[in-house]
Amino acid sequence: MVNTQLFHTIKGALLPAATARNAHQAPAYAFSAKHQLAQLAATGCLSRSFYANAEDQLDQVLTLTQKLEPAFIAKTAIYGRQSGHMKDMPALLAATLAVRDVALLSQVFSRVVDNGKMLRNFVQILRSGSVGRKSLGSRPKKLVQHWLLTATEKQLLNAAVGNTPSLADVVKMVHPKPAEAWRAAWFAWLIGKPVDEAALPPITQAFERFKRESAQGVATEVPDVPFQMLTALALNSAQWAQIARSGSWQMVRQNLNTFARHGVFDLPGMAEVVAAKLNDAQAVAKARVMPYQLMSAFMAAGESVPAQVRDALQDAMELSLANVPALAGRVVVCPDVSGSMSSSVTGYRGSATSSVRCIDVAALVAAAVLRKNPQARVLPFEQDVVKLSLNARDSVMTNAQALAKIGGGGTNCSAPLALLNRQGAEVDLVILVSDNESWVDANRRGATQTLREWEVLKQRNPKARLVCIDIQPTATTQAAERHDIMNVGGFSDAVFTMVANFATSKMDAEHWVGEIENVSLAAQ
Repeated sequence: MVNTQLFHTIKGALLPAATARNAHQAPAYAFSAKHQLAQLAATGCLSRSFYANAEDQLDQVLTLTQKLEPAFIAKTAIYGRQSGHMKDMPALLAATLAVRDVALLSQVFSRVVDNGKMLRNFVQILRSGSVGRKSLGSRPKKLVQHWLLTATEKQLLNAAVGNTPSLADVVKMVHPKPAEAWRAAWFAWLIGKPVDEAALPPITQAFERFKRESAQGVATEVPDVPFQMLTALALNSAQWAQIARSGSWQMVRQNLNTFARHGVFDLPGMAEVVAAKLNDAQAVAKARVMPYQLMSAFMAAGESVPAQVRDALQDAMELSLANVPALAGRVVVCPDVSGSMSSSVTGYRGSATSSVRCIDVAALVAAAVLRKNPQARVLPFEQDVVKLSLNARDSVMTNAQALAKIGGGGTNCSAPLALLNRQGAEVDLVILVSDNESWVDANRRGATQTLREWEVLKQRNPKARLVCIDIQPTATTQAAERHDIMNVGGFSDAVFTMVANFATSKMDAEHWVGEIENVSLAAQ
């Protein structure tokens, strides 16, 4: 008689066998080339993560760009910049177009390279030789020149902050020929050539005047330049307060401890001014802030930052999650709290490494879903599901911090599904937030355990849907794409809208590639 344990009857549909191995050499399903590039464009930061180093990610992207059509690469660059709010990856994809299809690069350049930081990223990637050339070439050079010749004085000043390359390096490289006298004078000033100060545009004139007056101890009005240009000067508390008043939303968010250190919050009314700027709904929307960036600011704010300002960050967090939908039916959200989720969400970047970890983002997603869906179940997991009680009325930040405190252990993506099956739970939507590197539940052959548990759940809940949100770029998943399973990567609030559309059958499982395919390459 045959071994019935080995040859037991499989209930439900015949499941596809795993097609790949993940970083732990455990069974997984490989994404298509387009899906892999989509994941990397939305989450990849070209930095060392828990499972991959920066060189491996770069090689993976370059290999994918050789396999895919330039039009899809262009659309992915636009999507990564405009919807994913990424910087390194869209610049890299644009740089590959300088080699693959320079006409297409011209068509999409302004939508990807939309500020001075992106311009410098693009130039550095091209001149590094990583994409197959070390010179800009005539068309990319003209695109860079056009940016320099059409940017406002304020945009140029913002672009002048930073190195490798500096904006001065870029100007020396491409030799723009301005028609306006003020722009010619500004470029000369930037690269250190003698220039008549009266020929400079107004903000730069004010900066030069402020430097002289500061040296004499008589400076009062702070010029409207990036504050990094002022930090070498001896500023008093009132001048730092002026910087806080006039600074951009993002700059203020990033420098709360700096303002506290220079006595800004000791001045009457300044805590209220900064708090009002941070929780201004229009400013939050305009800043295109990622929710995890607000968590980063909240976590980094020292004791000298007033409670009122810290509370404003929590208000801004709620505002940044305006796109989180109310989901119909019985919702279960499962954040991965295993040991691998302890790495920085943007990878290791030296002194620029984010203090926010993958587990913080997973917890943030779960807390945000719970906030809008008070009846949702939250099942954090590592080797098994971790018991934790959350109050849906608490702030997103409070619940996210509670979830993030329970990290550790191995990764078992099937654990929450197995629990739901043991309980005979009725479910409409399961959201799994992980790095997809499951290994505790590895099978020797056949389908992954995650897909097997999902199939058991589907027998009981035939209309249920599974969304797997990947926090860091990967080429594999534990649940293969099909009509009821969607894989998506990213930290931005755009992901929540996709989840809602998929849950209501407004988007099919290939949405991730489909969203990018729908990007128009027509000039805007």
